[in-house]
Amino acid sequence: MGKVALEGIEFHAYHGAYPEESILGNRFTLDLELETNFKDAMIHDDLNATVDYSRLYQIIKARMDVKVKLLEHLGHMIVSDILEVYPDTKQIRLTLKKHGPALGGLVKYSAVQIQYPEDYQ
Repeated sequence: MGKVALEGIEFHAYHGAYPEESILGNRFTLDLELETNFKDAMIHDDLNATVDYSRLYQIIKARMDVKVKLLEHLGHMIVSDILEVYPDTKQIRLTLKKHGPALGGLVKYSAVQIQYPEDYQ
């Protein structure tokens, strides 16, 4: 088993429960870590035997383009999409941050962390 990670992925997106969030948007950052078996990729230098980072990014980007209200739902949908493409993934840890959330005061970010399979049991 090994871990594959993408850290500090940034997007400008329009997620949120408040109307102004869907108009102005916010900066979002995402950290992702997957545990998978990439032994064959290590030995044979074969991209098909591991998780393709560019494919992961495209999965996340496609989901970030679809407006939702809650970070929890967005994170769940990203995890579900990853598992659909990479069903042999053993664990996923996703941290999703919304920078400068509309809370009426100065807040650096709000965040959710989702872990598969723990949060899916």
